[in-house]
Amino acid sequence: MIMDASAGMLKALSEFDPSPLYGLSLIPYLAFLWWAQQCRSIPKLALWGFRLTLLFVLITIIFAIFADQLYGRELSDVDPLHGSAEAFLTLSDALVAFGFAHAAGRKLVNNS
Repeated sequence: MIMDASAGMLKALSEFDPSPLYGLSLIPYLAFLWWAQQCRSIPKLALWGFRLTLLFVLITIIFAIFADQLYGRELSDVDPLHGSAEAFLTLSDALVAFGFAHAAGRKLVNNS
């Protein structure tokens, strides 16, 4: 009985389309970006990294459409497009990391 219920739940979850959740997740991220711009303790370089994350999302959507239309495949199956899209995520992550690392290094020097 329990196995049937859990199998039914797993089947329902596997058929669930998460696409609308991606669009909804934009709302809290935009709220975070607004807050981050108001916050003076977030380094400018890191803020640019957070903004570039939106560019990564846009590029990923565009490249996923290209992969589907041109190759009839998912983005993860078309290495040149997938790697190019992921490069934007790497760039945004690097800016966030360097921004905070630079700010932390500056604080250490000021405190000594």
